[in-house]
Amino acid sequence: MPPVAATRGRRRARSGRGGLVVSVLMVTVGLALLTLRFVPGSPLLASEAQGGTPSANGSPPAASSPSPSPSPSPSPLLVAAGPVSINASGWWSWALLDQRTNEITGSKNMASTNRTASMIKAWIAADYLRRSAERGVTPSKSRLHEVSIMIRDSDNAAATDLYAVVGKQASTRRLISMCGLTDSKVGPTSWSDTRLSARDTARMAACIADGRAAGPKWTNWLLNEMRKVRGVGDFGIRKAFPSAVAKTIAIKNGWVVRDDSGNWEVNCLAIGDGWTMGVMTRYDASLGYEYGGKICKDVAAQLRV
Repeated sequence: MPPVAATRGRRRARSGRGGLVVSVLMVTVGLALLTLRFVPGSPLLASEAQGGTPSANGSPPAASSPSPSPSPSPSPLLVAAGPVSINASGWWSWALLDQRTNEITGSKNMASTNRTASMIKAWIAADYLRRSAERGVTPSKSRLHEVSIMIRDSDNAAATDLYAVVGKQASTRRLISMCGLTDSKVGPTSWSDTRLSARDTARMAACIADGRAAGPKWTNWLLNEMRKVRGVGDFGIRKAFPSAVAKTIAIKNGWVVRDDSGNWEVNCLAIGDGWTMGVMTRYDASLGYEYGGKICKDVAAQLRV
């Protein structure tokens, strides 16, 4: 058996060699951690790249939120508000509505009213189609034909029939409420006597364009019919545009000689891409309806960009 002193010495030697191994391991781990600071994708690198220090619980600081990108500016319309100068006798007014902002600009008298004549047929069609869909009823082919010729050909008999179906003056009251009109009045005797202002005409057109008037099922169908207006009723606002653009513009015009005043009342409604327009005119009957159609066209030509 070895002496006790010698045994203790050998134990101290082994203990010294163990300490040396631990020290070497600690240095190795330290070097590895230092290296990780420069390895792409390392969490140690990410913490420093964020420019912050770990939080109290040891987690890295939250990344700052990126600044929101500015909203892109809306694309320009084919029309824009501006001065309009018309050399014409009688009375006329106009209004332009930007559907992106709902902003309305127009003549100083754009709130003054005129009897609509056939222009109101666009609303009668929309009201009939929306109410049919709300009741879950699909109009018959004969009814749809009636709506179509009322719009495309401005058929008066069809308008009178459909005006009765939608409740006559009750339909006009729905127009005023649903489309947010502020100047308009119910006609005392017929659809032709409904009174609208130029700015309410633009509002009614926007109400048709955005689907409120005819509802989601029939809006596109109605707009397509209004793009197919033909014959004597195809005049006014869209004639100020090149043919390729004009065929995309939905319209409904009204024109009639009033016996009680001896005047033509010629009115124009148009729905373009992102805009609507209303023009109202009233002048001596001797000048013919084309005179009013030219006023509508000239207004639109001056508002074209």
